[in-house]
Amino acid sequence: MSSITPDQPRRPAGVRADARPSGRAAGGARVPAPRRPERSSRGRAPLPVAAAVAAGGAALTSCLPVALVLGMAQLSEDAGSLPGALRAGLAGWLLGHGVPLQTTAGPLGLVPLALSAFAFWRLSRAGVHTSRAIGARSGRSPRQALTASVAVGIGYALLGVLAAVLVGSAGLRVSPVRAGVTLLLFGTVAALAGALRTTGVAGLLADRAAPVLRDGVRTGLVAGLLLLGAGSGAAGLAVATGGGDAADMIGAYRTGVAGQAGITLVSLAYAPNATVWSTAYLLGPGFAVGTGTAVRTSEVSVGSLPAVPLVAGLPSGPVDGLGAALLAVPVLAGMTAGWLLGRRLLRADAEDRAGSGWPALLGPAALAGPVVGLVVGLAAAASGGALGGGRLAEIGPVPWQVAAVATAVVTVGALLGAAAAKVLDRPRPARERPTRRAPAPTRRPPDPPGSGATRPVQG
Repeated sequence: MSSITPDQPRRPAGVRADARPSGRAAGGARVPAPRRPERSSRGRAPLPVAAAVAAGGAALTSCLPVALVLGMAQLSEDAGSLPGALRAGLAGWLLGHGVPLQTTAGPLGLVPLALSAFAFWRLSRAGVHTSRAIGARSGRSPRQALTASVAVGIGYALLGVLAAVLVGSAGLRVSPVRAGVTLLLFGTVAALAGALRTTGVAGLLADRAAPVLRDGVRTGLVAGLLLLGAGSGAAGLAVATGGGDAADMIGAYRTGVAGQAGITLVSLAYAPNATVWSTAYLLGPGFAVGTGTAVRTSEVSVGSLPAVPLVAGLPSGPVDGLGAALLAVPVLAGMTAGWLLGRRLLRADAEDRAGSGWPALLGPAALAGPVVGLVVGLAAAASGGALGGGRLAEIGPVPWQVAAVATAVVTVGALLGAAAAKVLDRPRPARERPTRRAPAPTRRPPDPPGSGATRPVQG
């Protein structure tokens, strides 16, 4: 038999003497395990490589569809070539980012917003992929998010300069400096949107923001989407009403089926522009389709127009009769957003059993108006531009007018909607839970005499 000295710890039965410790000491304290290299440090790509690959993928996926569509648009039996289609695709790709083109007919600066939205989405995904590649996912580091987005923007700008050099020809010129600066800003902002969400910085900023600011921005975005949705519906209805004229314009190009399909797709690329113009029309300031022209609910004065399908939906005169009800659409959009805000806050108060006063409700509603004004004003600025020289040098709404009217109208509507939700809210009585009675103590029968059983002493 083995002797156990007093200083030797007693080993449990069934445990070998040479067994390794399981992570706990003899006294029960946990022994820290040796550190392993973090998995996030494995497989990290260098920032320049990750940004270059992501920016190149975003540029390729947004440029090839443009080249295909514009190649179809200029396709006919005796015209069109592959180099011409690629050059036109690069020019249209630059135009979609806001880079003006210098043509023999004058400057071309009317940006197709559908292409801009597609390129913005691809660049936001580039920011997501770059952030993941450098190991910044869920790191909540603003510096890493900004670094990744700037790196993607620099790579995108270099590709824009290269595209501007390749586009240059006898009848088409693009400034490489303008292309580089524009694509640097565009790429950085779009990639930052994806990087903030991937790194978790967006959630961090939302958590640290004041509740009034957070609810006001949310309500303003809801009102802006409702307003733009109403403008989209009005524009679609107008184009559908003039569908015959639009079909005649497309058929007049004599480019065959493929060419007409390309022209139709080009027109669809400008559909978001028509949505913003229709929104400006509903708000009141309207828009212009040339120098000295105006398209408003109270006035329609246009001259000779280009033969493009979108102009088939222009109104023929000022609205009258039932058409005047269109003026109430922006107010209804603001009231709906304010109503939704009030219902959400009141429901949250009911769950927390704490009522909030009028300032907590009307503050976000008042802030929603400036948010909508900023969003719609930026959209109006991006939707306009020049379509050549001379008379068509001014197309689109005036941004500051649209922003001012949208701010005032939505502020009033949101305040009315939030106040109506507060006044019409009927507090529901709290449901009282049935109180459960404690069970009656059970009495123990007395022990038979002589059993010798003892009862525990109740202390």
